[in-house]
Amino acid sequence: MTKRIASRGYRWRSDNAGRVLSNALRRFEERVLTLMSEAGHDQTRRSHVNLTRHLDLEGTRITELARRAAMTNAAMTELIDQCEALGLVERTADPMDKRVRLVRFTADGLAWLDAFGKAVTQAEAELTNEIGTRCLSSLKTDLARYAQAPEAANL
Repeated sequence: MTKRIASRGYRWRSDNAGRVLSNALRRFEERVLTLMSEAGHDQTRRSHVNLTRHLDLEGTRITELARRAAMTNAAMTELIDQCEALGLVERTADPMDKRVRLVRFTADGLAWLDAFGKAVTQAEAELTNEIGTRCLSSLKTDLARYAQAPEAANL
C-alpha cells in the first residue's frame, strides 16, 4: 500500500513555494527568538510574535488583531492573556468606545519590541550573508508584490 501511495506523485506536497516559504519563515523566526533569548528575552514564543507583529503602537482592538492574524477572537485573547502575563501588553479602554478594549504595548513591551527589532536586523544580516544582498532585495520586493496582488486581497 505504501509503495502505491508513494508512486502517486505527491511530491508537490513538500516541493512547493508555500512549503519553502513556511520553512524559511520558521528558520528565520527561530533564529530571531534565539537571539532574543541570548539578549535576555527568553519568555516569548513564536505564537506571541503572531500577536506583536499585528499590534499597532497606539493600540489595536482585539477583533482587529484576530482578523490580521487570521485567528479566532478566543485564540487571540489567549495570546493576549499570555503576553499580558509576561508584561508585554495591557488592555485599555478604547477612547472611541469605552465598551471596547484596546491592546497596546507596555513600557516593558516597547523595550522588548526594540530588542526584537535588533534581533530581526541581525537575523536578516545573517540571511543576507547566506543568500546575498541582491537576492534578498529581489526576494523581499517580489514577495511583497505577490502579497499585494489583487487575488491576495480576497484571502
